[in-house]
Amino acid sequence: MSLRIVPANPDKSASVQDTAGSFGLHDTLQYGPRSIAAEIKDYGGFKNRLDNWSETQDNLKLNIQRNVYGLHAPMRQLMERKLVNTNPSPFMSSNIHLDILMGRDETITPSDVFNGPESNLPLDLHKEFEKRYKQ
Repeated sequence: MSLRIVPANPDKSASVQDTAGSFGLHDTLQYGPRSIAAEIKDYGGFKNRLDNWSETQDNLKLNIQRNVYGLHAPMRQLMERKLVNTNPSPFMSSNIHLDILMGRDETITPSDVFNGPESNLPLDLHKEFEKRYKQ
């Protein structure tokens, strides 16, 4: 159980100094090919934290629900998300049901604004319903 507000800072890449063998050279067989990006990494973990921000916040909310209401609350929440995610509505460009369950229904993202007429919405709803319910 983790009540972490900010994502952890995992350092998964090793520099040449960390992987040097007895002769001071990079051990390619054990650590894989040398990565220049791993050597000049200057993010300080900030990029990883930004990438994992929403996942960490979601885990925090689920842990708080578990502590306050019991184990059934986050299990039910995850089950509802899975059910809604497997059967998205073909008539909407975004999955509004999942947005509501995730708490993103009041936020506006660029995909909400710039998802103009080129979205894949069906033009004839009657044919879509017939096609969907004949199966």
